[in-house]
Amino acid sequence: MHHSWPAHLEVGAVRFARPTAKYDEVLVFYRDVLGLPVLGEWRGHRGYDGILLGLPGTPVHMELLQHGDPPRIPEPHPENQLVLYLRGPEAVSTACRRLTEHGYSPVPAANPYWPERGAVLFEDPDGWLVVLAPWVFGEEPPPGG
Repeated sequence: MHHSWPAHLEVGAVRFARPTAKYDEVLVFYRDVLGLPVLGEWRGHRGYDGILLGLPGTPVHMELLQHGDPPRIPEPHPENQLVLYLRGPEAVSTACRRLTEHGYSPVPAANPYWPERGAVLFEDPDGWLVVLAPWVFGEEPPPGG
């Protein structure tokens, strides 16, 4: 499956941003535990602390921002998810093992789609969900279900 951007929308990179109220904890979770590369980071820029996390060689970034005193974020919802499509069940097992070694435990999915296909979910320190899926979307069909 190959898609391209529409001719009128010449996108070169994509960044998703979301707020955090636990900047230092989510930084450790995404940078140190999951191991996402840090593309950029700042503290105290006009009241914002932020970090850009990315995938090597890919123009996709996740930005985490902390702002305010105290910082406030929207309440997490079970359908607000970061989905990481990994290369097979063994890759999911490896990532899960690393997360559990750091004290994180899998959480139930609100949507049965994920567990029916072998995906495992974890909460980050803010309560937002990370889905570890055992197939690469667009390269292969999802297992099961």
